[in-house]
Amino acid sequence: MDEDLGRRDPRLGPAKHVRLPAGTVRYHDIGDGPVLVFVHGYLVNADIWRELVPLLADRFRCITPDWPLGSHVSPMRREADLSPPGIARLVADLLDALDLRGVTLIGNDSGGAYSQLATANHPERIGRLVLNSCETPWCSWPPGPGGFGLLKLAARHPATHRCLYQPLRLSSAWRLPNTYGSLAKYPIEDRVMRGYVRPVLENGPIRFDGRKAIGGVSARFIRQAAQRIPTSFPGPVLCLWAAEDRVFPPEHGKSYAERLGASSRTVDDSFTYTAEDQPERMAAALREWLEPRR
Repeated sequence: MDEDLGRRDPRLGPAKHVRLPAGTVRYHDIGDGPVLVFVHGYLVNADIWRELVPLLADRFRCITPDWPLGSHVSPMRREADLSPPGIARLVADLLDALDLRGVTLIGNDSGGAYSQLATANHPERIGRLVLNSCETPWCSWPPGPGGFGLLKLAARHPATHRCLYQPLRLSSAWRLPNTYGSLAKYPIEDRVMRGYVRPVLENGPIRFDGRKAIGGVSARFIRQAAQRIPTSFPGPVLCLWAAEDRVFPPEHGKSYAERLGASSRTVDDSFTYTAEDQPERMAAALREWLEPRR
């Protein structure tokens, strides 16, 4: 891959690297104040937060890693555990390695699923949890709408996994319902989209990481986390949902908030990727929840 492919938006802050048991994770770090750690979903990277972070970095320290979910640039160790519990452990290891405490963990799409597992299994350094249009106990994983279930099926073999993603070489495929069209209401700029899709198309070790990650997902992990969070995690939770989400029904978000005793807010005029579609509205909702008026 060319050097430009690994570059992220400069508004995310400088790129840094941290060595963890599973491998080296690259992250970006900007701002000062209470710490926000962002967890993106499958086949995107830290750039998904590029419009949101500048709206928060004046009051918060924003840490945006590239998680090993197919659009990253630093492959994990060949033997790394990238199952859902393994990714949750990776999140916890990053918080440990950076000595972060009282973190607000913000997870979108499947990043919300991993954030639930990290909070349920490793709550020690997490102070708050934001679930942003993601899997709930009533969802499948991968989610059913849009044909995303094919991702796990294709991951059974390297050849089918590689073949499935070949249409993403064409920019005309990026807006299809079974690629990114059901996740982002508005088109994502080409530079960012190339950063999302080219690693899995062009880099074998990255593709291997992504295949392991998507091949191991299952709704049972979310159901287990949903049982544990109310008893193992004492901190506040926010269910922040896209009002027009086509993948994770907004009514599921409201029901989950009730089940967890969480706050509930919606982001208008957006699909799942609220940070892509409506960063200003998402930032306002986060600020309102994190810094309530007295």
